[in-house]
Amino acid sequence: MPPPSSPVPSPRWVIPNFILKVEDLNHPGATIFFDNVKPRQALEDAVTASYKWMYTQLTSPTHVKKITLVLRSFEGVAYTFGTHTDKEIHFSLDHIKNSESHARNEILGVLTHEVVHCYQYNAKDTCPGGLVEGIADFVRLHAGFVPSHWRPSCGDKWDAGYDTTAYFLDWIEKRYGEGTVRKINGSMRDSRYSEKVFKDATGLGVEKLWQMYCENLTEKS
Repeated sequence: MPPPSSPVPSPRWVIPNFILKVEDLNHPGATIFFDNVKPRQALEDAVTASYKWMYTQLTSPTHVKKITLVLRSFEGVAYTFGTHTDKEIHFSLDHIKNSESHARNEILGVLTHEVVHCYQYNAKDTCPGGLVEGIADFVRLHAGFVPSHWRPSCGDKWDAGYDTTAYFLDWIEKRYGEGTVRKINGSMRDSRYSEKVFKDATGLGVEKLWQMYCENLTEKS
């Protein structure tokens, strides 16, 4: 009888240092945040999701050394900026307060989306913004933090961004196999953007893929 096989170890991703800054602990959004999530675990899970859906163990980047999360009051939801090694995410306490009824899902979803921006490739800053945001929401979708109002939808533009593009990318991933969006992201590491990234990953141009996706949605409706 052969010896029992050993369990496959989980990937050991490189986790950066995390810094948390809260500008106003008296803001109700701060209380909601700490009542619903453990900040370090939430950030680590977001980093792991980014690695899982955009990279492999061999291709995962290691350049991000620090991610600073700033909770403060401002209009909007969140944004990310920083250097090659140090990233900073600003997350609106007002938005957290306004999302109180579904706070945990929204907080974890927004953190996942923003952490993706710390790691994804953007074709030397030439990638369409809609694709950048769509990939971030694609990872959020696969991490399981789907807002109740998200629905697959079609329209004039495949790169409308956010959930519209995320569901399009999800359809591509399901049709052409797990790792297809990973290929698209990887192809934008060292080159300027070209729609050829879709043809290289699927064999078809993005407009043809969008047409097929929209037809698929119409058939299901």
